[in-house]
Amino acid sequence: MAIIPTIEVRKPAWHIIAMFALGFWLSAIAVVDLVVMPTMYAAGMTVESGFASAGYVMFGTFNRIELLCAAVVLTGLLTMVYRHRSERNWGKTEVILSVILLGIVLAQTYALTPQMSALGIQLNWLDREVSVPAIMDGMHESYWFLELVKLGCGGFLLSWLYRKTKEDELLVQ
Repeated sequence: MAIIPTIEVRKPAWHIIAMFALGFWLSAIAVVDLVVMPTMYAAGMTVESGFASAGYVMFGTFNRIELLCAAVVLTGLLTMVYRHRSERNWGKTEVILSVILLGIVLAQTYALTPQMSALGIQLNWLDREVSVPAIMDGMHESYWFLELVKLGCGGFLLSWLYRKTKEDELLVQ
């Protein structure tokens, strides 16, 4: 008699996937904001004529990675809420926070970053003096404020996901 192997198909653990995506995202934000940008400022790169285009490439790529992470986190939370749909108001605040995170990343990707890069591009190559428009300071403040909101919401969501993961482990045992 032939033995037919059976394959067990497991559902993905979306809370763990979302937790790792959020952890990666928050750590990447910390590296860019606390290491990369201060290093560029200290090295004097921000006053160079090519910084706007280099910054656009760097932040454009990073913002797209952030979009991917935000989508994975939102998908994970929506899946968790769907599984617990019998419990009233379970996870609605967390889903709202993840939608806010996605909205912030969309605003940074498609509004702030292109606008800041366009303002920083030096169009007159003969002019050796690089001047930063006054409106750029307000945009930087907006960007940093949104970064702080992202870190706050992301930290809250990460702690919530961690608690839910621990609760799930206790239920399995």
